[in-house]
Amino acid sequence: MISEPGDILKKKSSQAAASIKWCKFVSESARIEDKWMDLQANLSLLGVSIHIVEKAEGRNQTPIAEFILLGFGNVPELQPLLFLLFLVIFIVTVAGNILIVALVVADRHLHIPMYFFLGSLSCLEICYTSTILPRLLASLLTGDRTISVKGCIVQIYFFGILSTTESLLLAAMSYDRYLAICNPLRYAALMNGRVCFQLVAGCCISSFLLCTIVNIFLFQLTFCDSKEIDHFFCDFSPMIKLSCGDTQTLQLMASTIAAIGTLAPFLLTLISYIHIIATILRIPSTTGRQKAFSTCSAHLTVVIVYYGTLITVYVVPTANSHKVLHKLFAVFYTVLTPMINPVIYSLRNKEVNTSLRKAILKIIPFRNRHRSLKDTF
Repeated sequence: MISEPGDILKKKSSQAAASIKWCKFVSESARIEDKWMDLQANLSLLGVSIHIVEKAEGRNQTPIAEFILLGFGNVPELQPLLFLLFLVIFIVTVAGNILIVALVVADRHLHIPMYFFLGSLSCLEICYTSTILPRLLASLLTGDRTISVKGCIVQIYFFGILSTTESLLLAAMSYDRYLAICNPLRYAALMNGRVCFQLVAGCCISSFLLCTIVNIFLFQLTFCDSKEIDHFFCDFSPMIKLSCGDTQTLQLMASTIAAIGTLAPFLLTLISYIHIIATILRIPSTTGRQKAFSTCSAHLTVVIVYYGTLITVYVVPTANSHKVLHKLFAVFYTVLTPMINPVIYSLRNKEVNTSLRKAILKIIPFRNRHRSLKDTF
């Protein structure tokens, strides 16, 4: 049966209408999809804005000019006791390290690379202790626990320089012991006075440059959160939490510099002592092994104490319930380690012991002679 021309026209017109409707549907779907994507983008931006607003509302937006170091709590009965304790520690630390420096300078037998590094370490410990303890003593004596923001950043700066220098210097001392034990025939040529001076100067300059980079960015921060720092000195981590700006870049930079200034020297020290211990174990005689080990035992003890407390304070995670324990380890790392270093070197080092005994024997006759002259006149 042949369709009428009118039926054919109707069919074609209906097909055309259907295709037009389909095109409209496709374009409408595309438009709805574009609107949906725009809506998702706007919601994402809105979420970020809400997060920023909430963060800003949770903080005090007024920039602060000073911090409050909470220290060891607000117990008035403990303040005099803590003051006397830290005062004794400060005096013993400074006196002990000055004694080591005086012995190294005065005794010709100690004019060798090992004791040049020891004298440099003692000078460093005096400065290191003086960065933290005088401020702590003043706070315990007067009860004033406030410190300006700039003063806090300056304390962090010098603390960072001195702690990084100590890590690098301990690595240089371990290299000195490595050459003395593993390569004794070339030791005098490889470790002369010029090389020793260059190593110490390199440690100081490197730590200065590394810490200066961090502190340039630290001085640009604004602090508008709580004034309270739950520590007895200005440390980087507790202070950075009080910033009201973005600190992710600064924290990443500080972590990188800490890895260069602390982790790298630790690995060098570890490698040096692996070679040293392996060489000592190959020495056939027991006397030879004891003599070789005695030349580096004091330094090894100092390294273990230093890095043991350092890792406990800055690497091991601490919960809120362990803040007191964290502070105690920080006291050991920052205050007690500089005090016990001269004791370790005096007890475990025969040359320092002998030099100290000679100095005491010289002082006693001088005092007796001076007393007899006073009695005479």
